[in-house]
Amino acid sequence: METQIIKVTTPRDQLGHFSLSSTNSPSSPLSPLSKWTVPPSAASDPALSLAASHLRDTDTPVAFPTETVYGLGADATRSAAVKGIYAAKGRPSDNPLIVHVCDLDMLRNLLRPASSSTSNTTAPNGSSKQQPTEEVDADPIPPIYQPLIQRFWPGPLTILLPNPSPHSRLAPEVTAGLPTFGARMPASPLARSLISLAGAPLAAPSANASTRPSPTSARHVADDLAGKIALILDSGEPCGVGVESTVVDGLCSPPVVLRPGGVGMDELRRVKGWEGVQKAYRDGAEEGGKVAPRAPGMKYKHYSPRARVVLYEAGRAPGGVAEGDLREVVGEGKGKRTTVGVIRTVGWPVFGGVECERTKVVEAAGGGEEDGEDNLLDLVVVEGKHVGAEGVRVLDLDLGENVKLVAQGLFAGLRELDRRGADVIFIEGVSDGDGIAAAVMNRLRKAASVIKG
Repeated sequence: METQIIKVTTPRDQLGHFSLSSTNSPSSPLSPLSKWTVPPSAASDPALSLAASHLRDTDTPVAFPTETVYGLGADATRSAAVKGIYAAKGRPSDNPLIVHVCDLDMLRNLLRPASSSTSNTTAPNGSSKQQPTEEVDADPIPPIYQPLIQRFWPGPLTILLPNPSPHSRLAPEVTAGLPTFGARMPASPLARSLISLAGAPLAAPSANASTRPSPTSARHVADDLAGKIALILDSGEPCGVGVESTVVDGLCSPPVVLRPGGVGMDELRRVKGWEGVQKAYRDGAEEGGKVAPRAPGMKYKHYSPRARVVLYEAGRAPGGVAEGDLREVVGEGKGKRTTVGVIRTVGWPVFGGVECERTKVVEAAGGGEEDGEDNLLDLVVVEGKHVGAEGVRVLDLDLGENVKLVAQGLFAGLRELDRRGADVIFIEGVSDGDGIAAAVMNRLRKAASVIKG
């Protein structure tokens, strides 16, 4: 299968807009998110139009950018299409998928049993059009989530919702046998317009091969899935958050965070009803037990480059890479060239304290003529030869002290050092509190082969 990367040319501010729908009261605080409408100019964008037709008419998933990472989307209501996601990624079948919706009309339609819900059709301009089959009942969105939706949607937050049984509209492969499903409304207008044009909610995990670092550019997707999917949409912009969405469960008391992500626990606690939210992403499922994962990213190893990853917890080695750890790597590499990668954040000196000579700046992730792309994440890699260790080169990548920029560049950095042939990557961890730093460390711990705690 040939894989095409196609750029969306419609400007971001012309991709669509929210409006009220006839089924919702204008006085409701959630009403502004009721309906996403795609104008004719955006609906006719060649890339969006082609991607939407792929989603409607084939079982091959489409990769598209969101504000978190690239997603691999398929019609969440068709089993054959959803199975295409698992096949392309090599994803375990017991790992549930998050459902992406373009507006609250689409979400409410999923929450009502298929036998009594409204049905979705697609208007000529691609906007979702509601056709009532009978009187619509009370708002099916659980009250606990309504203040979260008002505060964080569209955005990097996934909420766990009850799946209507036995009349669910979702393909059973989406939930992996669970009585609930995760849903979110992406902040990306491109993503919302694609969903609307497809005329169906999209099941969309990250668009990478299973266990690999999540993709934040079209090139990353192609590196993993070329030949396995037909189409990758390219917005020409970086994925601004850089890590996946936060997953929360408000159906239990107290509510819990199942996966840290783009919305921090400190932000959640400022919302009414969520003041006592607890952390629940180190449960039996995450530890690899027999308990089914309640959300993506809770059970299997994720985010791993091909290189061996050695993670130092914050403050564990303030001076840089421990000499013994480096000596072990150099010793293993006797008789061949060894490439050591270093990712710095807060306090490590250049090269993680490894003494180097003959240093030079090399092209970085997404940059340079070799890649044919703009350097969207502005990552700079410095290369040097390790003093006193013949045949050992060191690659240094500084993500900086700003944890939001660390999150944005993390997956791209892992992929870049991998692409440059790193045999091992030493990483300086950050202090994980209740913000996005918790998501950074969660991803790093899952990627690590060795954790120095």
